[in-house]
Amino acid sequence: MLHCFDFFRQMNLLAITCRLVLAVLCGGIIGIEREIKRRPAGFRTHILICMGAAITILTNLYLYQVMHLYTDIARMGAQVIAGVSFVGAGTIIVTRRQHIKGLTTAAGLWTAAIIGLACGAGYAECAIFATLLVMLSEVFLVRLEYRLVDRTSDVNIYIEYTKPSTIQLLVRILRTLKVPMNDMEVNRIAEGDDKFRYSAILTIRVSQQTMEKEIIERFDKIEDVLTVEEL
Repeated sequence: MLHCFDFFRQMNLLAITCRLVLAVLCGGIIGIEREIKRRPAGFRTHILICMGAAITILTNLYLYQVMHLYTDIARMGAQVIAGVSFVGAGTIIVTRRQHIKGLTTAAGLWTAAIIGLACGAGYAECAIFATLLVMLSEVFLVRLEYRLVDRTSDVNIYIEYTKPSTIQLLVRILRTLKVPMNDMEVNRIAEGDDKFRYSAILTIRVSQQTMEKEIIERFDKIEDVLTVEEL
């Protein structure tokens, strides 16, 4: 523990004000990076969550130290950690390319809430150091992640065709282009008078959007293919 922050741990007006200001600063520093990247939860959201968590733990400490109501002083803080998950879940979306976006923002909101609890408890050293580590991971380590992680993605392509043998030609094209196929779902659609057409959903893994467009163009040129589109 750093003795220069001992005044933070007192229950007086100045210490409480400093704790709330620190919560606003920590939440704002994390939120501004999300705001620059145009994420759903940005500058103000992170400030409000971090400050709200600080107020929660301050209220708990007030009830225990000033009002002498001997309750579990960690109970309200535990509810913050669990409750903020609902806010974070609202920032997570699944795109049409089966990408999950918003997980980092949701994790940042959850971390901001815990940093706010540290601020409210007067644990200034932890709050400051944790904020610096969060910024390190979101600003600098993301560049390392892009270099190390395979950026390929799964794409679902929907095809309608008239002859059952067409699916073999589709698979042959993918093998020619050396595109791996993870899954395939084939259905038969009745059109009446013993006539049928067929549909297939192919889940393929591509590394570039240009490759995806080339595959769709190759499929569309097949005579028996009626419809080709990305889901």
